Amino acid sequence: MAQIEELLGTVSGYVWGPPLLILLVGTGIFLTIRLGVLQIRLLPYALKLVFTKNTDTTSKGDISHFQALSTAMAATVGTGNIVGVATAVILGGPGAVFWMWFSAFFGMATKYGEAVLAVKYRVVDAKGQMAGGPMYYLEHGLKQKWLAVLFAIFGAIAAFGIGNGTQSNSVASVVRDTFSVPTWITGIILTIFTALVLLGGIKSIGRVTSYFVPFMALFYIIAGIIIMIFNMDLIPGALATIFSAAFTGEAAVGGAIGAAIRYGVARGVFSNEAGLGSAPIAAAAAITDLPGRQALVSMTQVFFDTIIICSITGVTIVMSGLYTDESLEGAALTTAAFEQFLGGAGPIIVAIGLIFFASSTIIGWSYYGEKCFQYLFKNPALLIVYRIAFVLMVFVGATVSLDVVWTFSDVMNGLMAFPNLIGLLGLSGVIVYETKRIIAKIKEEKEAERAGN
Repeated sequence: MAQIEELLGTVSGYVWGPPLLILLVGTGIFLTIRLGVLQIRLLPYALKLVFTKNTDTTSKGDISHFQALSTAMAATVGTGNIVGVATAVILGGPGAVFWMWFSAFFGMATKYGEAVLAVKYRVVDAKGQMAGGPMYYLEHGLKQKWLAVLFAIFGAIAAFGIGNGTQSNSVASVVRDTFSVPTWITGIILTIFTALVLLGGIKSIGRVTSYFVPFMALFYIIAGIIIMIFNMDLIPGALATIFSAAFTGEAAVGGAIGAAIRYGVARGVFSNEAGLGSAPIAAAAAITDLPGRQALVSMTQVFFDTIIICSITGVTIVMSGLYTDESLEGAALTTAAFEQFLGGAGPIIVAIGLIFFASSTIIGWSYYGEKCFQYLFKNPALLIVYRIAFVLMVFVGATVSLDVVWTFSDVMNGLMAFPNLIGLLGLSGVIVYETKRIIAKIKEEKEAERAGN
């Protein structure tokens, strides 16, 4: 087992090495240029869409803009926001936070492009529900079914690890350590919760996440804001350290700037999943008249996940100065930082945050994995088998050490990005065309609104 784990670790190092990270960020930069820095120009409108009730009753789709965003947010806001950020700062130094922001900025354009193509090439499945994502735009848009099949295989497998077992393991561990609850009890509760949500399909998932996600995000954000308000004098110094270390590699592994860039970009992508091709699967189910409208909503996912939530973790850790303590790793570092500023309430807040974040990831990834499997196998009976296996994996993950599963799924997760990014680059002209359509529509709606007033 140790040899297998070592081999997978080596493979994971290659998959998540410089070529993929350069391709991920490079695709974001390319789309940013082609779309005229859309993530800045239309961010206010995109945020308005997120917080405006969707009254569209004529367009196709299964769930609202907000529910589609919540489902995608449920899958991405997970252990990466607490554990991943801490790991990035440990290995890459404070400067990793800057490179996390850097990759997120361009990742917003990538996420937008993914959602445009997901809605553009979505289809109606045998149940009358929307099905979309990289599988469909690779097959119907790029006309490369073999890439679509590869993506679906990687996605269906990755869902069991990154989106399931490792998340339930994190929840069970933190509940045991913080509240002294045996892992098997947590496993049973999580398994039942997951099964009940999955029974209702995407509409049930959308409803649950639309209530679940805002609550969990606000809970963690408010805690972070409290830390910032009561320690405002530390913020300028922390930001100065982040920006300085970003270009010097201060406190990074070996003191190299490359470490800050590598771990900042890698952990940022791991958290917001821009370019991996997972989130557009949820975007494809949205009720929307134009692909660009839902894409703008999807774009805000990276903003909320990385620019806001990850920043709270990263800045708090840098403010604490504890990242130089070699005895603290992952969640322990985040917990110690919150405890330094909030006392005994700190560890509880991080624990509850992890519970909510990881639990929601299981729900979101259940939909991703199922859609990938459904693309590969049309037989409804096989889909039921996949769903049962997914639910059982929640319990297994909560009660068993999953180092090998984590690494294997990490590899599958990274491999998803390659066919997806090929699709984004190959279909960038379609993304530009749909962007012109939504911009023209927004202009038309504003003129109609002014005329009405």
